Amino acid sequence: MARPDIANLNAVLSVARHRNFRRAAAELGMSPSAVSHTIAELEHRLGIRLFNRTTRSVSLTPAGEEFTRRVEPALQELALALDAMNQHRETPSGRIRINTSVGGAHVLLAPILLPFLALHPEVQVELALDNGLIDIVDQEFDIGARLIESVPKDMVAVLCSPPLRLVVVASPGYIAKHGTPWIPEDLLEHACFRMRFPNGGVYKWEFSKDGVKKEIDVRGQLSLSGHQDLALQGAIAGYGIALVAEHIARPHLDQAALVTVLDDWTPPFPGLALFYPPGRPMTAAVRAFIEHARSPDHWPA
Repeated sequence: MARPDIANLNAVLSVARHRNFRRAAAELGMSPSAVSHTIAELEHRLGIRLFNRTTRSVSLTPAGEEFTRRVEPALQELALALDAMNQHRETPSGRIRINTSVGGAHVLLAPILLPFLALHPEVQVELALDNGLIDIVDQEFDIGARLIESVPKDMVAVLCSPPLRLVVVASPGYIAKHGTPWIPEDLLEHACFRMRFPNGGVYKWEFSKDGVKKEIDVRGQLSLSGHQDLALQGAIAGYGIALVAEHIARPHLDQAALVTVLDDWTPPFPGLALFYPPGRPMTAAVRAFIEHARSPDHWPA
């Protein structure tokens, strides 16, 4: 029996991960019919069925489960070895497509992305902003960037920021006029900039202190979807209280245009991560960007 080649094995692992021929095809850069043919050919050569197929679903057979469990670690080791060799001969060049949120762009752009581009003048980056989590394989992105707790479980995640923190901010003038909220419930007596999820639901501000967690459905005339900058400008102008990422508010805090309140109720949380599908071949540019981003030397202070 002829031995299967690496492309056949990658096709099996991709279909096993996605349980879907179309998504596997997008990840592999093949047509769904070509992936299906590759799997069928391998099953014929092995003399066993690896997948159960219906018009609605794809699942591994017991033999398929054992096959993927044995093959995946070996292919990962082989990919690492090939990547190590490529580093000796490839100069990063070409395009990288990255999908992140508006908040993620603030973390990535100045401290990580711009210095990377300066180091690699032959690389071009397309940075697309989506506050909802999208399928980066379907949408043909090389890398996604989200809070690490939001990264899909079937993706490889690489931490690229220190812990982050949300802060409750207002202008000194607003606090002088309306008073300081000392506990989260006090916010119900204040004008706040509300936030909406992409699906339209209202975000309840989350607080935590000494193991006690609270969610406050704040009140206010203006609701925003994914645009912390607008809430920040409204707070600076004295129109209310905003909940924003600390790294976005920091310049205005340093200039005393804003002050924070409820600091003891807003602890830090795990930071931003790059993510990508396992097993996908990487260009030298993508690999170089991941290595650059994962170094704490490039993280925001």
